[in-house]
Amino acid sequence: MMRYLSWALRAFLFLLLFGFALKNTAPVTVRFYLGSAWDAPLALVVLAFFAAGVAAGVAAGLAHAHRQRREIVELRKELRVRTGPAGDHG
Repeated sequence: MMRYLSWALRAFLFLLLFGFALKNTAPVTVRFYLGSAWDAPLALVVLAFFAAGVAAGVAAGLAHAHRQRREIVELRKELRVRTGPAGDHG
């Protein structure tokens, strides 16, 4: 049941965003530095900047996860040094 509700929500969200894209096909100009510009439909510009934001967020999350994994490895090494070999507990 939950799977069908999830797919229905995804379909609704897709249709909502697709309708937004169809309503916003007017060309816009995005001006960059040094006089360069990009003419594209508004929906494409919004999609491109959304994708760039997602990519930046994923990259930041991966960097944080990599740092945490490295710290975990160091802590496990330290724990092994403190506890000694596995057979010396008793």
